[in-house]
Amino acid sequence: MRVPAHSVCTAIRDDIVAGVHERGARLAEEVLARRYGVSRVPVREALRTLEAEGFVVTRRHAGACVAEPTGQEAADLLEMRLLLEPLGAARAAQRRTEAHLKVLRGLVRLGRERADSGGEELRSLAAWFHETLAQACGSPALTAVLTQLRYKIAWMYGVPDPADPVEAWDEHGAIVDAVARGDAERARALTALHTERVTAAQRVRAPKRPVNTSGVRH
Repeated sequence: MRVPAHSVCTAIRDDIVAGVHERGARLAEEVLARRYGVSRVPVREALRTLEAEGFVVTRRHAGACVAEPTGQEAADLLEMRLLLEPLGAARAAQRRTEAHLKVLRGLVRLGRERADSGGEELRSLAAWFHETLAQACGSPALTAVLTQLRYKIAWMYGVPDPADPVEAWDEHGAIVDAVARGDAERARALTALHTERVTAAQRVRAPKRPVNTSGVRH
């Protein structure tokens, strides 16, 4: 496939999350350049970015490889999300724009309409919802951290379908209502409850695919 040079990082990250590039696999620049239809320069830049994000590590004699997170690292990401997503929602209640609200309300409407369909479309709508909510917080640094958390948790745990999609989208709708009213504390509380519910489901599943256990604390 051919992707624009500025999108190479996103394409490689998406393939890592999807398992196309398996954990521990070597990421040879020339092979990636052929796969994505670009020169080695944007590939090299993308690998540097992905190393900074924690998706890639550089190993002696092997070069860039897909990271192999430990079980403890995976669990820590869930704890971080429990703390940061409610903060992002509270900030969104204080800083959101009308454009953010329009998108969030539209996503809630679509999610409710298609709650019975399940599958990839509903997961994509939910991801778009949380991405927009993160952007609405008005802090590029917090938005970037929340985005990385979402990608890494999807990579390590997968994205489970909610047990009750209608209830999940009702929760999304309540969060948007609080954000629209500028009620930061209610937005924080509702998002905390929603995040706890999602996190509990992912903890039950445990990290997908084997992880490096060398750093796990007992």
